[in-house]
Amino acid sequence: MNLKKTAILLFAQSAQKEAANKPFKNATRLFTQLNNHTIAIVKKSKLPYFRLTEEQQVGSTFGERLTNAIQSIYDKGYDHVIAIGNDTPHLQTHHILDTAKKLETHSLVLGPSKDGGFYLIGLHKSQFNPTEFLQLPWQSQTLTKELLIAYSLRKEKIQTHLLETLEDIDLFIDIKIILKGLRALNNHIIQQLLEAIVYTKTTVYTQKIPFINSFSRRVHHNKGSPTFLPL
Repeated sequence: MNLKKTAILLFAQSAQKEAANKPFKNATRLFTQLNNHTIAIVKKSKLPYFRLTEEQQVGSTFGERLTNAIQSIYDKGYDHVIAIGNDTPHLQTHHILDTAKKLETHSLVLGPSKDGGFYLIGLHKSQFNPTEFLQLPWQSQTLTKELLIAYSLRKEKIQTHLLETLEDIDLFIDIKIILKGLRALNNHIIQQLLEAIVYTKTTVYTQKIPFINSFSRRVHHNKGSPTFLPL
């Protein structure tokens, strides 16, 4: 496996920015732990990586920012880019290394998330079409499906590979689902997830309003998953 051709793009907002967009009282601490976790597993892969927070990202929409970020890695001379976010607690180093290996024989590798988006995308530069990429239904429940359809319709045969489906964090209910499967989570992340449940539920009940109403109008997620899913 020629790892020199592959680089990781950590495309994620800072913990402070995430906290402004997530409906959890302790979101800053939670995403600080998730950022630390993601960086740690990236470093274990021994692959070169580039972290682009909101300060380095360019574009007015999520699709524009991700497209520009991926292109910037190809411009550095890499043939394969593995783009990940910071909101999938069960993401591990082996997912990244498996993707790097598959990219030697496949042009597209996806790690689907249960909400219809994806937590990881590995793509060969020969198959990266910025115009086509921008037209995908970003932050919708059909993103992964539409991406696979788009590549299947190309004239040239595209080899694709799907990793296991994982859960990412957008809403309060996502935390509860993730906590049902504690595998591979470190104690710090588990603690922050538990606190998010306690603090968020307390806020909901004391204010006597559904917490999602105050956030659904101003959500600005930094990933390919839907901006809003009904509970």
